[in-house]
Amino acid sequence: MRQTFTKDERLHKKILIEKLFQEGRSFSVSPFRITWLSVPLEVKVPVQVLIGIPRNSHPKAVNRNLLKRRIREAFRKNKQPFYEFLEGSQKQLLLGILYTAREILPYSMIQEKIILLLQRLKEENEKYTG
Repeated sequence: MRQTFTKDERLHKKILIEKLFQEGRSFSVSPFRITWLSVPLEVKVPVQVLIGIPRNSHPKAVNRNLLKRRIREAFRKNKQPFYEFLEGSQKQLLLGILYTAREILPYSMIQEKIILLLQRLKEENEKYTG
């Protein structure tokens, strides 16, 4: 599997975003708050991801963009085992990743937390959907 992050993997439909935050389950892995929802998607990818950085904790767009790039890169590099799990169980997810820390963490720290987040998400998914 190629390590890419395509348009199909980005959550951009307003209806799906509203559904994710109204009906989705959530948990925290510091510095992230994760909201997820298992739904059938129109596209062939197992996960559609939304990455959010609050403006009030990071007022400069430069810093928000830096954090989004770091989170996207960490997700892109470490998504393959999670995707294999979802494809094996025929599931598709909507995933919202919100960055809650006020400081800008280095990429290595973000990558560690994304790996933990994906492992925890796999456990949560097994627990709630059987």
